Amino acid sequence: MPDPSSTPKSQQPEIPPAGVPSLSGLTTLAVGVVIVAALFVGRDVFLPVVLALLLAFVLTPLVNLLRRLHFSRVPAVITAVLFALTILMLLAGTIGLQVASLASDLPLYQRTFHEKVSSLREGAIGRIPEFLKSVDREIERATKETPATAPAPAPDPAPAASAPEEPQPIPVEVHEREETPLELSRRVLAPLVEPLAMTGIVFVVLVFVLLQREDLRDRLIRLFGSRDLHRTTVAMDDAAHRLSRYFLMQLGMNAAFGAFIAAGLWLIGVPSPLLWGIFTMLMRFVPYIGSFLAAGAPAILAAAVDPGWTMLLATVALFLVSEPIMGHVIEPLVYGQSTGLSPFAVVLSAIFWTWLWGPIGLIIATPLTLCLVVLGRHVERLEFLDVLLGDRPALTPAENLYQRMLAGDPDEAVEHAELLLKDRSLTSYYDEVALPGLRFAASDAARGVLSVAQISRINEAVQALVSDLSPHTDEPPDDDKPNEPVAPPNDEVPTERTPAAPPDQPRPEDIPAEWRVDGAILCIAGRGPLDEAAAMMLAQLLRKYGFGTKVLPHAAVSRSAIGSLDVSAVRMACISYLEISGTPAHLRYLLRRLRQRVATAPILVGLWPADDAIQQDENLQTAVGADHFVASLREAVLCCLREATGQPAGNGHPEEGEAVSGKARRMPEKVPLPA
Repeated sequence: MPDPSSTPKSQQPEIPPAGVPSLSGLTTLAVGVVIVAALFVGRDVFLPVVLALLLAFVLTPLVNLLRRLHFSRVPAVITAVLFALTILMLLAGTIGLQVASLASDLPLYQRTFHEKVSSLREGAIGRIPEFLKSVDREIERATKETPATAPAPAPDPAPAASAPEEPQPIPVEVHEREETPLELSRRVLAPLVEPLAMTGIVFVVLVFVLLQREDLRDRLIRLFGSRDLHRTTVAMDDAAHRLSRYFLMQLGMNAAFGAFIAAGLWLIGVPSPLLWGIFTMLMRFVPYIGSFLAAGAPAILAAAVDPGWTMLLATVALFLVSEPIMGHVIEPLVYGQSTGLSPFAVVLSAIFWTWLWGPIGLIIATPLTLCLVVLGRHVERLEFLDVLLGDRPALTPAENLYQRMLAGDPDEAVEHAELLLKDRSLTSYYDEVALPGLRFAASDAARGVLSVAQISRINEAVQALVSDLSPHTDEPPDDDKPNEPVAPPNDEVPTERTPAAPPDQPRPEDIPAEWRVDGAILCIAGRGPLDEAAAMMLAQLLRKYGFGTKVLPHAAVSRSAIGSLDVSAVRMACISYLEISGTPAHLRYLLRRLRQRVATAPILVGLWPADDAIQQDENLQTAVGADHFVASLREAVLCCLREATGQPAGNGHPEEGEAVSGKARRMPEKVPLPA
């Protein structure tokens, strides 16, 4: 690799300096820190409001149902809130009765548990520590050196006169003062006051949120999206509907799982099964480990109740079998492919909200984070929340390919391509992913931010990619549905995919023999550093349709080299450009040189940036003088098929509706990953 210091400064690419954080970025960071600090300091105020908002998402479908049953707004809201309060009181009463019943039998369970532990200590397990101690003593004895003979100790001095006896301490007994009835009631009722006050505040806020739901929505629209009322209103309604549906499904699934655990523990014989079922339902809101944490208490109780080990093993087996089935089989069928959160975001949010709001924050961490992700997907200013916490790919497939090419990692690029080719044709992949990725590279090269070594590495990565994808056919995976896109995750609107050649186009078997000879179609690279890679893709696709192709670098058609070019078998010439701007005088002179060598062969110019000025200006197209202008590899293949079979390919004017000539159809930049 050449030393950059030896290159003249005029030839070195100008790399822009590292960006300095702008004032707006620092302001956003400061606002975020202030918000987190306010949430921590004011948790006693914010926590009831957040709980009320989450309950509002759960109760909104019930309120809408009551409204459809001809309830007015206030009775519908009051009925829904009373229904939720009744369920909460029933759960609290059930927990209280179960705890009281369990507390009366705890001495018996404690004695059984101690007997079981004592039996373990006296058995083989209890002898393990003694065995380890004996082994340690033997090792110490074997490694200990024999000490030298110590000198005889000096005789003790004569005992001193006996000291007087110290006085014995006086025993003291401490008696606590008996509590007054007021102090006793305060000590008993104080732990209940805070939860009751919290519950009261939550339900008061809940009533007002449900009563003024539309007004709150309008205020949020005013804050975040008043410039586009239609789009923002649709986004807010859609987000509220999705969140309500998700919370209802999550609450229903957790309640069903808790009921199943309660029934299983009842059949096993574990005391207070309803208590553990409710506890499991609540703990299951904790992601990943909630169910296993909930299994600890009933497992210990089972070990204390049963003198043997059958009940303990059955309890542990109940949780170990039911949780994976619920989490990996039933929930994906109910929720769909994804909840919209990345696993890392779920764990990080659980840690953050637990630090911020304690155990309640741990339980509501996932719903809160989901609310932030949905808000980030619909509010442009908060898009960073979706990027940080959502499960959608951070980079588009084209950006991912460019990043892999920059890193010089063709193996990962091929692996990503294999994944995308499971549901699309090779032409579609090249048009929607590979060419946009190369355009990113060509744009950076034109700006001078890519070094010569990086451009060489990108070319090598693309050549390896094209070579590894050569075994793939250019047919859609499902011949019956060639134009049906795979539904992307998270219910996004799918982008239209580029299919292979439709059935009404010329077929490869109709191609004449002279078009199958090597070099029948010249795939010529433009003068850009990456144009040859695009020419290689076009040549590979044409070979799959039976054409004989030959890839030429731009130097092969220069003024000094074009005279020695063998054009005896040429039937068509295709020129590829990834980056071209302004009036392409060099392209006109290149076409003039080609016309002199192959006067009868049609010339196609592939301008892969579909929004280039020449694609929009018919006068420029006429001035350049090519027979066809295309903006995708699919159109280039169809144009070559029609030229080879003698079918008309149009005169290059887009208003006549010809797909392969004239103004190019813009290809979608973002291609969703397969679901």
